[in-house]
Amino acid sequence: MAMAENDFPGALGDHRITLVDRQHLTVSGVSGVERFDEDSIALSTAAGRLLVQGEGLHIEKLSLDGGDLLVEGTVDSLTYEEEEPPRGGLLGRLFR
Repeated sequence: MAMAENDFPGALGDHRITLVDRQHLTVSGVSGVERFDEDSIALSTAAGRLLVQGEGLHIEKLSLDGGDLLVEGTVDSLTYEEEEPPRGGLLGRLFR
């Protein structure tokens, strides 16, 4: 019996990554692009903050309505980062 992607406990049906030949990256479930340049792209996704690192990276397509992103270039790494909760008070924000 085959299981669908959403049948797995904890599966995120609205977030998917497809990387073809390290040159074509497709990400779904994107809610925003925090920053980008030729070497890195930081994304907010349904599964948390995603950092894409590589060379010659450029965003071919971005649809925040559909949550889809297409990146061209050489991808070296994909890393999910834990989002730090804001520290309390003015001093906490100054010394992050």
